[in-house]
This record gives sequence, C-alpha cells and structure tokens, in this order.
Amino acid sequence: MWRETLLARKVLENKTNGYKNHPQLFRFKKKRNPISTINSYLIEIYEESLKRGFQFNKNKLGDISKKSTIIVTKEQIKYEFKHLLQKLEHRDIEKYKLLKDIKKIDINPIFELIDGKIEYWEKINL
Repeated sequence: MWRETLLARKVLENKTNGYKNHPQLFRFKKKRNPISTINSYLIEIYEESLKRGFQFNKNKLGDISKKSTIIVTKEQIKYEFKHLLQKLEHRDIEKYKLLKDIKKIDINPIFELIDGKIEYWEKINL
C-alpha cells in the first residue's frame, strides 16, 4: 500500500505518465487539495507500519496543512475487501485464510464510512 500510494501521489503531482486514470485516484482528485489528502492517507499508512514493525522512509511523507477526510460507502469498502481476498487467494493463501472470515473491515482512519453503494467510478471485476 505504501508504494502504491507514493505512486498515486506522483500521478496527482503530474510527475509520471502511468496510472493517470486509475479509478481509486478519483477519491483524491475530487478533494479541494488532493495532495494534502493523499499525504493524510500516507501518514496513516506510515503510523500503522510502525505498529507492524516495518521501516518505511518517513522522509517520503508529504506536508499536510490540515488533516483530510474522505467519505467512503459501505458497499465500496466491501467490494474492495472482496477484491483483495481474490488477489490473496492466488498470491498468498496463508494471508487469505487469515482474512477470509473477517466481518468488520478496518479502514484507513481518514475514511468516513457512510451507507451507500459501490462507487460509479469503480471497475467491477467480481
């Protein structure tokens, strides 16, 4: 997640040619300050990484003027979790077995969860 989010920030900063139309970027693009919002997201990933014993480079965290939030729908989160499980089932069966029966999905603290359907911008593959 760390590397993917750093790449997403480069896309938002127009510093790369790839992934410019990735649907997940829409969350950030619709914010008044997408860079500050993605930096808020990165900070939460960084803090979680410390709890898990990872050593991500703190110098890659961007500056934020104000902590941002992003509204996400319950069905979108469920969809993303199912998509993750599909990937894990093929790439990391042990992790898949650990997560497959989870009922309450933990989300990034900048997300504000609301009732709602899968986002219109999502590319549904299930």
